[in-house]
Amino acid sequence: MQKTTQKIPIAEYKTLVFDCDGVILNSNQVKTQAFHSAAISYGRQAADELVRYHVQNGGISRYHKFEYFLRHIVKKEPKPDELQSLLAAFALEVKKGLMCCEVAKGLERLRKFYPKSRWLVASGGDQAELRDVFLKRGLSLLFNGGIFGSPASKDDILNRELDRGNIIKPALFFGDSKYDYEASKKAGLDFIFVSGWSEFKEWKSFFCDDINQITTMEEILISEYP
Repeated sequence: MQKTTQKIPIAEYKTLVFDCDGVILNSNQVKTQAFHSAAISYGRQAADELVRYHVQNGGISRYHKFEYFLRHIVKKEPKPDELQSLLAAFALEVKKGLMCCEVAKGLERLRKFYPKSRWLVASGGDQAELRDVFLKRGLSLLFNGGIFGSPASKDDILNRELDRGNIIKPALFFGDSKYDYEASKKAGLDFIFVSGWSEFKEWKSFFCDDINQITTMEEILISEYP
């Protein structure tokens, strides 16, 4: 699939849905390192295996990934206190990184061009954590449709917000993972793959030619207003 150079008709969409990590924030590496740090007490091999699983399953919540880690990598029944300990260690590392990582350029300008559209975040990141970070970094006001995350899955978030009438079609999802594409397709949303910060290395062979792709969010502005 070649990088799209055609104009993307953003004005036609009533709702724009954004993944967070790899789309709004350059935070994929932050979370990859946090998974490794949280699991290192189980040994480097186990931590490395968790990182591989995380990268192969981008967009899926930390709750699922740590349960998988304990059940299938460490091979033990997850105990609530052990799971909470892993989640707490992960969250501590992530919070630091989310507060200082790069924000996608052009978001505020894009918002000004489309003041009537509804914007919301559907992320695999922890919802309370995301809302706190977005508030402190001055991003919350961009997303008049809300900021949503785990423990709910993206499938559940999209279906719930569609049922509530918060996502109004036609709607467009900006994502950087295979799961983002699959979730948007199930929910009946159009999709744009954002490749610049993605950890999905096989995206060129996975996507069909009819899927629009951009490297950065700023390219939307160039496409719309060259």
